Amino acid sequence: MSLRTYFSLQEIQNEISQSQLTCTELVAQYLHNIEKKKHLNVFLEVYAEEATAKAKEVDAKIANGTAGRLAGMVIGLKDVLCHKDHGLQGSSKILSQFVSQFNGTAIQRILDEDAIVIGRQSCDEFAMGSSNEKSAFGPVLNEADNSRVPGGSSGASAVAVQADLCLASLGSDTGGSVRQPAAFCGVVGLKPTYSRVSRFGLIAYASSFDCIGPITRSVEDAALLLEIIAGKDDYDSTVSQSTVPQYSNLLNFNKKVKIGYLKESVESEGVSFEIREKLQNTIDKLKTDGHELTPIELPYLDYLLPVYYILTTAEASTNLSRYDGVRYGMRSANTKDLESMYKKTREEGFGKEVKKRIMLGTFVLSASYFDAYYNKAQKVRRLIKDSSVKLFEQYDFLLMPTTPTTAFKIGEMNEDPLAMYLADIFTVHANLAGLPAISLPIGKDSSGLPIGMQLVSNYFEEDSLLAFSKYLMNKN
Repeated sequence: MSLRTYFSLQEIQNEISQSQLTCTELVAQYLHNIEKKKHLNVFLEVYAEEATAKAKEVDAKIANGTAGRLAGMVIGLKDVLCHKDHGLQGSSKILSQFVSQFNGTAIQRILDEDAIVIGRQSCDEFAMGSSNEKSAFGPVLNEADNSRVPGGSSGASAVAVQADLCLASLGSDTGGSVRQPAAFCGVVGLKPTYSRVSRFGLIAYASSFDCIGPITRSVEDAALLLEIIAGKDDYDSTVSQSTVPQYSNLLNFNKKVKIGYLKESVESEGVSFEIREKLQNTIDKLKTDGHELTPIELPYLDYLLPVYYILTTAEASTNLSRYDGVRYGMRSANTKDLESMYKKTREEGFGKEVKKRIMLGTFVLSASYFDAYYNKAQKVRRLIKDSSVKLFEQYDFLLMPTTPTTAFKIGEMNEDPLAMYLADIFTVHANLAGLPAISLPIGKDSSGLPIGMQLVSNYFEEDSLLAFSKYLMNKN
């Protein structure tokens, strides 16, 4: 088999139009890669027969001119997205044997445009983690260095794109879960504005934070996927009703902009030297091109992680109460009455990290501590959002690293959860404020590990965010 790595859907569609490639051949190539790289532990299920049959169907549609916009895109799904008649577990034992009864809105929209789903990908259990070590099915390995984590919680989705196991993945981002693994794996990860994409069919972790977003090799593919999955939806009352721009046709960028870059990200020793160096190089290039860059301090930076973890664990405590052994998923066999069934099912079904976050969330929601923690955190979140709005009165974009370090070693952070949580220090801001943000690969460190840079824009300005991102990728 002649194997070639494709970097965009446009490349694939060009070869198909010139009769140099078929979707059937493309799926066979990805299935070959998946088998060859099974050690990375990316897929929980591979839909080999189904993807091959779908490829033949899409080839026929291409031949008669009725194919959708995603014809030729082979895509993987994070194991938190509902795909009808397919397994769905949130990479947890508690949902073992569960099969989704419907397609989530984002999934239905890519299927309607002839995307080919090749399988479901592991993640940190219920999307709770920054390393993809917390899956009930074992850690996922980074293709760049198999002793390193891929980031989380969408780590397997990022590795799938990095290791050429599919062209793109759909993941979810609650505090950086698309962008942080994209940075660790050297790919593009986009978190849209909160409410831009319907959450119908996404397993809920923290409902006021969760966003579905694409992981791709190119900005062009991220733009096209967002264009297709975004927009109003009768099944999600929180989704925005505003018109979705044609992002894929708005990628030309030819103006000068004002950018605020995070002062600490180029000065703090908490950020690795090589990341600071790469970011400074990017800043210098942009200045040379005539853009205005100003160092800024992010308001309430010290409060981002505490507020994030208080609010997300509170929401997780509520959302995960539905997994009780009564309606779906596993039910413990070691029970003698209703109360023991609840306790034993949750004790045996949830992993350590999930149980920790449920207990913390239950604590901050308890009557004695509600005002001291949850209520106060909500007020600070509002201050963070208001201060972000003021920043975008002065700047077109905010620029910062996606992560303070490159990918750390598997097991390195397990004894220090605070250090693990600090891996999200630069990404949680966008989720707290509901802003769109993207992680772009800007090179590698001396060990060959990818480095990611993050851009943040104002609400619903994904069109300019994506256009500037393409411009930046061309500069690098």
